Amino acid sequence: MYQHGVKNTLKGGAIVFGGSAIFLLIAPEIFLDLLGFESSPELIWSMRMIAITLIALAGNMWQNSKLNNSAAGVKFVGRLMFISALALGVLTIFIPTELTPFSIIYAAIGLSFALLYLINLVRK
Repeated sequence: MYQHGVKNTLKGGAIVFGGSAIFLLIAPEIFLDLLGFESSPELIWSMRMIAITLIALAGNMWQNSKLNNSAAGVKFVGRLMFISALALGVLTIFIPTELTPFSIIYAAIGLSFALLYLINLVRK
């Protein structure tokens, strides 16, 4: 495992998730529209709940990128984030509405992070 690469990917992912969380908190209607969904009070509430979860995830990713005493811990987090990024990218591709340019870009970002985690996990 290339530990420095996994840590940098965690930092980058934390920044992306943090930005997404702020976007979801401030303008969930715009985010839903960009994904091709009709806004409803239920979906707006759901987006804000997801935003809170993303804030926690971003904080944990950033903190885990600072681990210096546990290569095994960084490897575990890298594997977990690889699976999560891959799943988010794939789920976005299968969004239950017509794919929009934004949803394609959003899926590509998730899949790119999955690829970065995988490369850094197998790299020596």
